[in-house]
Amino acid sequence: MFAAFITIVYRAPLIIVATMLMGSCSLAVMPFDKGGRMQLWCARVWARMLCRLMGIRVTVEGLEKLDLSQNYIFVSNHLSYADTPVLLANISSNFRFMARAGLFRIPFLGHHLRTAGHIPVETENPRDAVRSMNDAGRTVREMGISLLIFPEGGRSNGVFGQFKGGAAFVAIKAGVPVVPLGLIGTRQIMPRDSKVIHSGNVRVRIGDPIPVEGLTLKDRESFTAQLRSSVAHLLEP
Repeated sequence: MFAAFITIVYRAPLIIVATMLMGSCSLAVMPFDKGGRMQLWCARVWARMLCRLMGIRVTVEGLEKLDLSQNYIFVSNHLSYADTPVLLANISSNFRFMARAGLFRIPFLGHHLRTAGHIPVETENPRDAVRSMNDAGRTVREMGISLLIFPEGGRSNGVFGQFKGGAAFVAIKAGVPVVPLGLIGTRQIMPRDSKVIHSGNVRVRIGDPIPVEGLTLKDRESFTAQLRSSVAHLLEP
């Protein structure tokens, strides 16, 4: 009951204010920010504000494994709405999200996502989905950015799900290493079926980059299994 009370009277209102404030800042810099870096900075500030307001204490393991001059495909388990601010606030690589195309059709939000460099993926039509993943691989390669993908396809109910093949497809097309991420503790912060925010500790574990040299799209299925195994290893106690 106490967590629900704090959420209603303190956390939720301030999260709305923080979102409006940083959303306005992102809108202001949008005309001058073709590459999306200033909007990414706004998003990181927003994420840090949310982590503080939600009472999230984050420990990151393995940051030394990342070369900030290198492009990556990041793959992570997905437990909660808290995952996005936790990763934005604590992974300093120049990355964007791959998100459902439906979000890009929402007025204002969709325009913001596109100008910030986030990448839509179609999920309804298989042919459109392949085209989206080809576009994502080309964007990563040509723009020199990294990409974060949740290969489970959505938030889990606490059970680590199977990976869809999109992350492996994009990584092979882009020709960049894949970095597995293990998120531990975000489900306790905000479970999928709850709107109550609980403060707590979160751990982000960064695995060793996995190269894609020599792989073709014929290897996508086995590579997807390898990526899931790598994330699963990071989630072990």
